[in-house]
Amino acid sequence: MAISMQMSISMPTRLHHFQFQNSRGVQKANLLCGASSFSSSSSLGTAHQNTELEAIKELSEIVPDTMIFDDFERFPPTAATVSSSLLLGICSLPETRFGSVIENAMVDSEGYASEEGGDRLSCIFNKAMVNVGAELAKVVPGRVSTEVDARLAYDTHGTIKKVHELLKLYEEVEVPQERLLFKIPATWQGIEASRLLEAEGIQTHVTFVYSFPQAAAAAQAGSSVIQIFVGRVRDWARNHSGDPEIESALARGEDPGLALATKAFNYIHKHGHKSKLMAAAIRNKQDLFSLLGIDYIIVPLKILESLKDSKTFPDDKYSFIRRLSPNTAQAYNFTAEELVKWDQATFASAIGPAAEELLAAGLEGYINQSKRVEAYLTKIWPPPNV
Repeated sequence: MAISMQMSISMPTRLHHFQFQNSRGVQKANLLCGASSFSSSSSLGTAHQNTELEAIKELSEIVPDTMIFDDFERFPPTAATVSSSLLLGICSLPETRFGSVIENAMVDSEGYASEEGGDRLSCIFNKAMVNVGAELAKVVPGRVSTEVDARLAYDTHGTIKKVHELLKLYEEVEVPQERLLFKIPATWQGIEASRLLEAEGIQTHVTFVYSFPQAAAAAQAGSSVIQIFVGRVRDWARNHSGDPEIESALARGEDPGLALATKAFNYIHKHGHKSKLMAAAIRNKQDLFSLLGIDYIIVPLKILESLKDSKTFPDDKYSFIRRLSPNTAQAYNFTAEELVKWDQATFASAIGPAAEELLAAGLEGYINQSKRVEAYLTKIWPPPNV
């Protein structure tokens, strides 16, 4: 998704696509978009399909992770995420349409009149996120997900307060609540914030999920979207040991990242949770084929291009079969420990070292991006021509 979406802008910003349904060149942006295409069949004949990509779209939502500025015609956006990394991209390329959106945030926000630097910076940051999100909402038919400050990841009430602040700003620019999701890290406090927000009718997108307890707790919380990083779990397993969940998957001869996504999907569907599951950090085609039927799959550009360029035939090497489905989920067996009602104590004791380390690394990245945006805003304050 180009920053101006339907506009013809060429910009080297990395973007992620994702469609949020109702029921990431230079790594400077983080958008999600895609097109919906679900099938109720358990397998798919390939004789009539033109490409592998078209065949796969019948089974899972394909989420392109691509340089959309260069590939917009092939992968048109339908929904978006506004994030600190996107703001970084805009700040580094201020001559774009969105450059003025950042400047407007500096003069239009309540923080403009504040004498307290920290309060002013927070107000401007919020307004900048919402201004960009509002522009995206004008040009995509799907939903806009807004990243919540990762520095609040261990503060339930702080996260809720931030979401309310952002939602109020969206209301002021007439973006309806049903067009919005709020992206929250999967700490216990973040999941609890998700639960309370969902109870208000505010939809959440829980990210940085690297363990079954995180996924199950988010599902129990009613989170609208749960994002699992398949490849990152596998990468950790190749270089570390001592995580019981990963060791158990390896002992069964399974890939720990794929096993986690499969277990989470089956848990959601067997136990009637509303959450949609998204698989990220896909490393190869086989990862993708192993997860067909999952709600959303983020697919890197090289794999996407291969899928798009590959024709399908009845005797193809890969069979396009639904690997995950609500029906097959019913046969999955969970242990009594996995079926607990998750609380903070059981969550903390079960999350495991892999999730702890990967979650900490993800949060650090988000926080660093936010600090870089704030440094830029501080540098250009006061705004010009005011």
